[in-house]
Amino acid sequence: MVTLDSWSKQDFTLLEGCNTPEMTAHLGGPETPAKLRERQQRYVENAFTGQMFVIVTDDGDRAGLVGYWEHTEPAETVWETGWAILPEFQGRGLATAAVAEVAKVAAAAGRHSTLHAYPGVTNAASNALCRKAGFVLLGDRDFEYPKGHWMRCNDWSLDL
Repeated sequence: MVTLDSWSKQDFTLLEGCNTPEMTAHLGGPETPAKLRERQQRYVENAFTGQMFVIVTDDGDRAGLVGYWEHTEPAETVWETGWAILPEFQGRGLATAAVAEVAKVAAAAGRHSTLHAYPGVTNAASNALCRKAGFVLLGDRDFEYPKGHWMRCNDWSLDL
């Protein structure tokens, strides 16, 4: 249903498409153009532990993004995942399929035995995706994203 493609310089327009008020409503709102360029650079250079991917449909459309990275909790470090699907591709199960694929990549990378997702408690679509993808709800908690913006989120965990 989907394939994951490595992030490239040409994918900046996809990142811009995911940086709208509608797409970031549960994430504290759009990033500034400067922050978006910094994010693009990190993704291109793979300048973090983990990796970002473009979600590619069977028709070859670049429909969104998914990735995984290290997240440090008080008691342990885990893999964290996040995703975004452009509005015109939503409702087709692409994000669920992409999260399943990124979980395989994170498992193969080793290092950590679980993959976590932290959608806002009011983000019904992302919480439903976690449930469909086999994550277990550990509970709700406060989560800082982006830096300086606290939100109430659910902590979902998937054994790798």
